[in-house]
Amino acid sequence: MSGKLIVAVIGKTNAGKSTLVNAIIGEKVSIISEKKQTTRENILGILNGTDFQIVFVDTPGIHKTKNILDKNMMKQVRIAKEECDLILYVIDSNKNFDQEEYETVSSYANTNKLILVLSKIDIAGFEKVYPLIEKFSRIYSILEIMPLSAKNDVNLDKLLNLLKQNLIFCDEEDFDFSRETYTNQSVRFMCEELLREKCLKFLQDEIPHGIFIEIKRFEEKPNIIEIDAEISCQRKNHKSIIIGKQGSMLKKIASASRCEMEVLLDKKVLLNLYVFSRSD
Repeated sequence: MSGKLIVAVIGKTNAGKSTLVNAIIGEKVSIISEKKQTTRENILGILNGTDFQIVFVDTPGIHKTKNILDKNMMKQVRIAKEECDLILYVIDSNKNFDQEEYETVSSYANTNKLILVLSKIDIAGFEKVYPLIEKFSRIYSILEIMPLSAKNDVNLDKLLNLLKQNLIFCDEEDFDFSRETYTNQSVRFMCEELLREKCLKFLQDEIPHGIFIEIKRFEEKPNIIEIDAEISCQRKNHKSIIIGKQGSMLKKIASASRCEMEVLLDKKVLLNLYVFSRSD
C-alpha cells in the first residue's frame, strides 16, 4: 500500500518557504529572492518516494492587500489552505516575535492539521529559537513545532519523517502526478521565473516589484534552444535602469539567466531579451 499527501506551505513573505520546498524536492521549483512577494501564485513541488508522493503547494507570502495582484495572491493562499491535507506554517525564527502572526498561527491551528516550521535556525541561534518554541507550545492544536535550516539541511529528514506519518493510504494509481514529475509548471514558465529571479537579484531595490516577464518565442532546435523574452516595467526610467549603461545590466541578467536555463533544459540556450515600459 502506498500513500500520498498534499501540503500547503504558508507564511509571511521571506519566511523561507520557497527555500524549504526547493531543499525537500531537490530541484529548483520556486524562485528565491530577498524581495517581498517573490512567489505570485501557487507552485507545486512534487516529492516521489518508493511508496509515496507528497505534493507541496508553495504559496505567496501572507501580506496586507494593496492592489489586485495582492488580492489574487492572498486568494491563492486561501485555496491552498482549504484543499490541503496538512499545513506547514513557516516562520523566520531570526525575526522579532510578532503578536499578530501568533494570532494568525492560532487560527490556522484550529484546522487541526498544522505543523509549525521555525526556519533559518542557523542564523537565529538557540537564544531566539527557544523562546519561540516556548511561546507557540501554548497553542495545543499545533501538531508539531519543527525548528530547521533548509539551507544547511538541519532537521529536514525529521520533517519528512513527520510528513510520512501523516500519509493518506492509497494505491499508486491514485497518485495525482506521474513519478517523473517534480513540479506542475511548464518549462516555459520556469524559464520565465528564472529570468524574473535574476531581475530581482541584480536590480535589488532600484526597481519596484512591478516587473513582468513573458517568453514570446521558445524554439527547440537539434543543438540549441532559442528563447525571446520580454521584460516589461512600469515606468520609462525603470527601462533605462534595467538596460544599464551600454546594456551592461541587461547583459548581466541575460548571462546569469541563460546559465541556469541551460542546466534546467540540459541544452545550450540562445537568450534574447527585450525591455519596454508599460507607460510607453
